[in-house]
Amino acid sequence: MSEATVITSINTRGVARVILNRPEKHNAFDDTVIAELRAAFDHLAGRDEVRVVVLASEGRNFSAGADLGWMKRMAAYDYDHNLADARLLAGMLQALHALPHPTIARVQGAAFGGAVGLVSCCDMAVAGDGAGFCLSEVKIGLIPATISPYVIRAMGERAARRYFTTAERFDAVTALRLGLVSEVVADEELDAGVESLIDTLLQNGPRAVRAAKRLVTDVAGRNIDGALIGETCERIARIRVSEEGQEGLGAFLNKRKPGWLED
Repeated sequence: MSEATVITSINTRGVARVILNRPEKHNAFDDTVIAELRAAFDHLAGRDEVRVVVLASEGRNFSAGADLGWMKRMAAYDYDHNLADARLLAGMLQALHALPHPTIARVQGAAFGGAVGLVSCCDMAVAGDGAGFCLSEVKIGLIPATISPYVIRAMGERAARRYFTTAERFDAVTALRLGLVSEVVADEELDAGVESLIDTLLQNGPRAVRAAKRLVTDVAGRNIDGALIGETCERIARIRVSEEGQEGLGAFLNKRKPGWLED
């Protein structure tokens, strides 16, 4: 029996980990990996006990992007088969992007092609200082189409125009400057860097964290008009009178720990 290519776990703190487990293939993904990732994200989306999701991988590299064998199969597909294949990848990326929990990408080594899309779909990313990135599709006559909505949103249109068209490799410090990753640490401190973010997130109200993530998604890019102002007022009013909002306010005013921090 072959070992699972994607491993999912949830610990007692509510920290879920989704781990790419193809180190011998540099965690390159094919249709099987894409399906397993989609199943993992769909499963976690409905788990109320989950507080944060970490996307990571085994071995030296985060992911080399598309698997060579998968690419060979795709090269023989007609348009309709390629369209169906692309929709499976796009659906997996959307499932990751739409997770209600905060998501953290743990990035080591190479993150090439579609792997940049995975990083971009996460809310935040911690990269080791030895990590390297590349949107390499044009080198083989292709384009980073399905990942483009997320990558452009993460690094901005002007940077995307450069790296989509040049296929240059860039390092973790450049990725930080572009906004693709949110933190760079020494490679040997990568786990500690991720754990620090997890600890910070777990200090906060679980429902408030989800609502805050949803708020960003719903507000970003909208015109600041009466409708948006009214909607934001309704949101704060609802959460103030919610059970968690009342607990948090009461704890703050009475100088005690809120219930979600009690052992």
